[in-house]
Amino acid sequence: MAISSEIIHELITVRDYLRWGMSRLNEARVFYGHGSDNAWDEAVSLVSQLLHLSPDVDGTILDARLTMEEREKLLGGFRQRIEQRLPVPYITGRAWFAGLPFKVDRRVIIPRSPIAELIEAGFQPWLSAEPQRILDLCAGSGCIGIACAMAFPDAQVDLIEMSDGAAQVARENIAMHELGQQVRLLQSDLFNALAEERPRYDIIVSNPPYVDSRDYTAMPQEFSHEPRMALTSGVDGLDITRRILAQAVDYLTDEGVLIVEVGNSGEALEEAYPHWPFTWLEFEHGGVGVFIITAGELKSLALGA
Repeated sequence: MAISSEIIHELITVRDYLRWGMSRLNEARVFYGHGSDNAWDEAVSLVSQLLHLSPDVDGTILDARLTMEEREKLLGGFRQRIEQRLPVPYITGRAWFAGLPFKVDRRVIIPRSPIAELIEAGFQPWLSAEPQRILDLCAGSGCIGIACAMAFPDAQVDLIEMSDGAAQVARENIAMHELGQQVRLLQSDLFNALAEERPRYDIIVSNPPYVDSRDYTAMPQEFSHEPRMALTSGVDGLDITRRILAQAVDYLTDEGVLIVEVGNSGEALEEAYPHWPFTWLEFEHGGVGVFIITAGELKSLALGA
């Protein structure tokens, strides 16, 4: 679906672009799933961010006339969203996670993990005490680890990310939230950077690549803009998760917990580890495929191996 430039002379107000944009999004049948789940919220997110407006701005602003520069910016944004299927956070450069803003671009996947709900709940009832050290493994933009740091200001938080580009984005997000004294970024292939230091964490939390090869080929076009290495992990989606399960016990405190998101690969994980005591978490705001397993359970499994 191509958008004609002539429409710019007919769309004059903020309200015009919201109504027109919602209609075009519906007509184009774009995929939602990177911050909203319907055309209206998608249009509001795109328009408000490109105009630097709060989404809940006073309604009288909706009838304000836009400058030609602003109209061109909005038209260009809708073109990217509809013609290129570019997700809104990549157009605006901003995504929200656990109520916090994060810089994002195509070097990182867009934050959308249900783990945000766990962080906002203080990881209860899974912790026996306030965590002192937290590890965000496969950190990407750093959103999970940074949100943990904000939730637990007395905890030391480490982020581990392998990609050069993603690590740079994470550094910028650490700086944006002024957490340089609390959050440490390590560039590493999983636990390799910790092998000598051998720190012990109360929480290891990870949203690793977990999309299997079949699911990846069937994903909507919007996902093709995200880095493939951050999405896919072997034929069954579990290559990275297997390595995490094999090594995490060496980096957990005695009362520590490992929390990992595997999404739709949860069934494959159960088949691969039929006797493991995974606890699958339920989320009030939606989301599936996140398990928790304790250090004690991992030690028992290792002793029985």
